[in-house]
Amino acid sequence: MARKKPKKSSNTIVSNKKARHDYFIEENYEAGVVLEGWEVKSLREGKAQLVDSYVLLKNGEAFLLGSLITPLLSASTHINPEPTRTRKLLLHRDQINKLVALVDRKGYAVIALSLYWKRGRVKADIGIAKGKKDYDKRAVQKDRDWKRDKQRILKHG
Repeated sequence: MARKKPKKSSNTIVSNKKARHDYFIEENYEAGVVLEGWEVKSLREGKAQLVDSYVLLKNGEAFLLGSLITPLLSASTHINPEPTRTRKLLLHRDQINKLVALVDRKGYAVIALSLYWKRGRVKADIGIAKGKKDYDKRAVQKDRDWKRDKQRILKHG
């Protein structure tokens, strides 16, 4: 009897790669996400996008806007799934107060970096971000290329 290979699983559901390109991430926070049943099933299938998502802080609460969770074709008929609905984030009061204080400063935003599983629950990695200018992006690319070339030089002699 042949053994089945163990399924390689990652806890990360989806990550926002564009965020690290467009922003300097200064601090990260872990937040719980309030979801409906069909959303959890879709996340298990990996049908989510965080490309243009951000966090709105309003009335002492945090909300995730702009994230897309595509409903499965086998979703229930008695509900009307809304793929881009506003989802509440669960944070401690002192964390929300700190985020509000940082967002009030010029040039800062709170964005979603990734969604992942932790003990059977969906968590969002959110970050305090400051926008990059075009010359910042070029400098980061130049540093990355130099590090790669330096490793090549050290490896080959």
